[in-house]
Amino acid sequence: MNQAQLHRLLSHKGKSSQELFDQRLATNLTLIQKQFFSLYPEERYTAHFQKLLKLLPKLYLARPDVLKSQDIDRLKSGNWYQSEKLVGMQLYVEHFNKDLKGLQEKIPYFKTLGVNFLHLMPITTRPKGESDGGYAVNNYLEVDPKYGSKEDLLELTTAFRKNGIYLMLDFVVNHTSNEFSWAKKAKKGDKKYQGYYYTYEDFTIPAEFEKTLPEVFPETSPGNFTYIPEMEKWVMTVFNSYQWDLNYTNPEVFLEMLTNLVKLTDLGVDVVRFDALAFLWKKIGTISQNLPEAHNLISLFRMCLQVVAPGSILLAEAIVAPTNIIKYFGEDEKQGNECEIAYNASLMALLWNSIATKKTLLLYKSLMHVPSKPKDGTWINYIRCHDDIGLGYENHLIEELGWNPNMHRKFLLDYYCRRLDWSPAMGMLFMYNPKTGDGRITGSAASLLGLERGIQTKNEDLIEESVRKIIMLHGITLAFGGIPLIYAGDEIGTLNDYSFQTDDAKKGDSRWVNRPMQDWDAITKLNHKDTPQSKIFLALQHLIQIRKDHEVFADNNNLELYHTGNDHIFSFERTQGYKGLLVLCNFDENAQVIDSSWIKKLGYFSKGEPIDLVSGEKVRLKSALLEVMPYQMIWLMKS
Repeated sequence: MNQAQLHRLLSHKGKSSQELFDQRLATNLTLIQKQFFSLYPEERYTAHFQKLLKLLPKLYLARPDVLKSQDIDRLKSGNWYQSEKLVGMQLYVEHFNKDLKGLQEKIPYFKTLGVNFLHLMPITTRPKGESDGGYAVNNYLEVDPKYGSKEDLLELTTAFRKNGIYLMLDFVVNHTSNEFSWAKKAKKGDKKYQGYYYTYEDFTIPAEFEKTLPEVFPETSPGNFTYIPEMEKWVMTVFNSYQWDLNYTNPEVFLEMLTNLVKLTDLGVDVVRFDALAFLWKKIGTISQNLPEAHNLISLFRMCLQVVAPGSILLAEAIVAPTNIIKYFGEDEKQGNECEIAYNASLMALLWNSIATKKTLLLYKSLMHVPSKPKDGTWINYIRCHDDIGLGYENHLIEELGWNPNMHRKFLLDYYCRRLDWSPAMGMLFMYNPKTGDGRITGSAASLLGLERGIQTKNEDLIEESVRKIIMLHGITLAFGGIPLIYAGDEIGTLNDYSFQTDDAKKGDSRWVNRPMQDWDAITKLNHKDTPQSKIFLALQHLIQIRKDHEVFADNNNLELYHTGNDHIFSFERTQGYKGLLVLCNFDENAQVIDSSWIKKLGYFSKGEPIDLVSGEKVRLKSALLEVMPYQMIWLMKS
């Protein structure tokens, strides 16, 4: 039993809010102490541990009463984040509807679509000009004026609670901007705040780090250190030169950041996206990613947050290999005591591979190699986000298919980034390295799946095919097990936005092509049901409602993959007791046929003809064969 399960059990005992806090602190204390001293040796940092023990009650007392009550309700309700009722959307506030007040005005739109979980891209203050899309943080708690005020945010989160909408905001836990108050003091020579970052008098130690540290942005921000003339020192800047890495070997940094974390949840944040958490601990001689100390630190954050604000949970923003991402749910004594949610980046990347190859070979082979996640953890399933699409497939699995990994990645870049005349995709390259051939893909879902080219060429067949692809990929994320997350605009087939190329602050970053403005004019015309936009929106609205109506979609680790014997078909089953739902997806442009004998053995035809929940029609066999149309998705419910 992990700590969350224990708190859930104890929350039913009818104690007061204060008594339950004391109880949570007592039950978590051993783990908090162990993780703290694993990072900060007891012989040197006992005073800091005592400071932590005094900090937790202060943070709890400052938590709003309405959120304390919500915390208890969520503890009693179980793993609310695994519910089939949750459907998410990610968006930039200014791209969606101007500011926080504008966003609040669109609550009816979210409810019409069926979305009740929102990830807002960073809304806190940031430097003017380049700010890494807001991930260069000037303040963790102040709202940037272009979005409104902190009062607007509080009003928004209150409205969300009334409408059953959950909010996820980022906590940029690895670094601050060079304009953050700590960085400003460091530049003025304040030794205390220089110690909040990795700062060095000369390049001797940075040179040792550089021997093994990879470059995150080799084109735009090569190297991992930046010289700061004002303080005549080098500072670690793993991402961009204006983003200073926090030095978590200093316990004062942890205490300050824990305070910021809790105060962020006090604003009404339900899920905290821990940004770049794989990078939290730095060690010479390593790549300083996914280190054991980073996991201990994340668990320490989680155990403390669970004591003060157990109704808020953590998402691991770690786009790493499948064997590493599982670790962010927690292993051994940390199992279930680290992050509750993680991005299913492997599924995302593999779906794009299957679209390009029209085959599911690598999809199956890779998913079979993903270790089982803990029963209390869940995925965010998505087909794209604000970022690029990486090609982080495991080389040995590609080789086992008889493919050359480098050539295969080149094919994918060529397919999606306009290097093949016959490809319908209209994506762009991101961070392409001509020396190694490595690169990533950017573009909106609609443009990557052929809708932009279909509209440009007035090819009705291509338009229809792209619409089917868009619906199928989103349908997989809705059915796979976890929280489906739609990127705003994809629900209406929004195309690439090339306006970034004329903006000096954005033109060097092709990811802005897939961060379009929400097209409210198109949304006003959704009643014209023959347009691509309407077809996509109405189909997703329909699928979302089906998901919410059937408990089998709740994530209870109830998913099993099935090979159909046809390499173009992807199939998996969701089960709940005697109930079952079989998903079948055709990744080919031609109709495909599968032998249905194995489906019969699963019991789907034992009582007549089962229903396809997507079409609402009964599924009939032809001579024991089942036909799946081009880019069709079937949700087969046991009869």
